[in-house]
Amino acid sequence: MSETKIPKGYKRTEVGVIPEEWVVSSLGEIADIATGNTPPTRDVENYGNDFPFVSPADLGYGKYISRTEKMLSKKGFSISRHFPEGTILFVCIGSTIGKCGIANVLLSSNQQINVILPSDLFSSEFLYYAVDGVSSKIKALAGEQAVPIVNKTQFSLTSIPFPPLPEQRAIATALSDVDALISGLDQLIAKKRDLKQAAMQQLLTGQKRLPGFQIKSGYKKTEVGLIPEDWDVSSLIKISIDGISNGVFNDPKKVGYGYRLINVLNLYYGFSIETANLSRVELSLANFARNKVKKGDLFFTRSSITPEGIGFCNFCDEESDDITFDGHIMKISPNPKVTFPPFLRLFCISKISRRYLICNAKQTTMTTIGQREIAKLPILLPSLLEQTAIATVLSDMDTELTALEQRRDKTRALKQGMMQELLTGKTRLL
Repeated sequence: MSETKIPKGYKRTEVGVIPEEWVVSSLGEIADIATGNTPPTRDVENYGNDFPFVSPADLGYGKYISRTEKMLSKKGFSISRHFPEGTILFVCIGSTIGKCGIANVLLSSNQQINVILPSDLFSSEFLYYAVDGVSSKIKALAGEQAVPIVNKTQFSLTSIPFPPLPEQRAIATALSDVDALISGLDQLIAKKRDLKQAAMQQLLTGQKRLPGFQIKSGYKKTEVGLIPEDWDVSSLIKISIDGISNGVFNDPKKVGYGYRLINVLNLYYGFSIETANLSRVELSLANFARNKVKKGDLFFTRSSITPEGIGFCNFCDEESDDITFDGHIMKISPNPKVTFPPFLRLFCISKISRRYLICNAKQTTMTTIGQREIAKLPILLPSLLEQTAIATVLSDMDTELTALEQRRDKTRALKQGMMQELLTGKTRLL
């Protein structure tokens, strides 16, 4: 809408141009604003499994709140502040200011939560979306303090445009339908992830065989446990063509030209390393020659802030003459006669490999792992044909997951656009 010309049926207000029949009110004018309290933690009998006790950690993962990380006993609930179903909860302190939810049951909260108890003239469902829509503005009120906080007075003065009650309900219904779609996709994605993890565990260890690949029946005992009779046990160093090498150590100057550089962050995304948008570095020809990347090369992180990040790996699936890698990762070039790189990468991120890598890492200020430990990583080897088949099945599952995640992200973006249109009256439902 134009800033200079107001469309017919609209008016200019302190929150922008809105429909004429809409009103602007502060939260304190249309609802009671309260904060929760924390029953004494020194009395363990105050806590149990009877009533939800909302903290900032419980908000931001879904619209409705019915279970919480920490629960109160009947005793603890009796000395807490009670908030009924339909209450809106909004984080007003700390790094998660702006996260919100709506109570789906009778519950309580701690003092880091501002609670909105709307009157019967306002839809709780609409108010939840309205507050969520202005959460970034509320967060800005906290400023740059060491511990960001929006006090109850500031929060109460937040102005929001409100349509008549029937339109509030219509807007809330439309946005709820999109939320239900997002929630359904989230649940489906979680289920598919669980199925993929189970499939990885079974297929990569031979617990389950794909049709046509069981040459010998039965299993045999090895240093890594029972494996199929027709599988072998090897190690990374034994299947490597030229050992293990570190990348470019001299902190090359990253510029907009030169050789493409694989770094730690590039290992965490994609079924293989996405090489299209790698950063570029300026290197001497001799330096590049020592650290040139070939198709099929496998890379491991050498250090991490947490043990969970150590030894994470991915492989390069591109044939190129201009890719190198930095000194924070290690590289091996697997022998294509004995292993299929996508299978090898999947095996190296499986539970059995992750357990080995984490157990063999060193922990000081950072978690680190050396070439010797990486070299000894046990590798299970079915035939190349079976490796390829296993990798194909798991890659297809990964592709399906990616498609679902993209669909969910597009739906979230659609919801944001709908909120911008519906909560300001630019698009009308009634």
